[in-house]
Amino acid sequence: MRYFLIVLSFLFLTAEAPSPWSIDELVGKKAPEFTLKDMNDKAVSLSSLKGNVVLISFWATWCPPCRDEMPSLNKLYREYRNRGLVVVAVSTDRSRSSVKDFLGKNPVGFPVLMDSDSKVARQFKVFSLPTTFLLDRNGAIVQKYLGEEEWDSAKIRDKITTLLGSQ
Repeated sequence: MRYFLIVLSFLFLTAEAPSPWSIDELVGKKAPEFTLKDMNDKAVSLSSLKGNVVLISFWATWCPPCRDEMPSLNKLYREYRNRGLVVVAVSTDRSRSSVKDFLGKNPVGFPVLMDSDSKVARQFKVFSLPTTFLLDRNGAIVQKYLGEEEWDSAKIRDKITTLLGSQ
């Protein structure tokens, strides 16, 4: 029930809700380019991350599963960042201050970008939170994850290790 409410809430907050099936079309294709500002107002573009394995997590502070998975996402990032993994959290919160408050209490080592109008979330056809995309070193989406994950699980670590090993 909680997951349904998060999907429903996100759909009402975005201008154009994508079809739940349209997200599947992105897998195997190059990820849509974007540039967003981080919490220090520095612009970060997806193209600047090319050459790395990238995990893009769409989330919000009002989303309990999003908040719950942050520690394991941070643990995964700390474990693999020196091997070429970049984690980027894209907040769909409307308020920068609510994100800063959350991060003050729950610090992470990876960049958190603001997508307060959900424009980038719509490019990625996000229809529920959290939604995460795993990109290979060429910027192609190799997998999508809908809902909360244990990012430091053996299954996910194996997938990332395989991608990091391929050049």
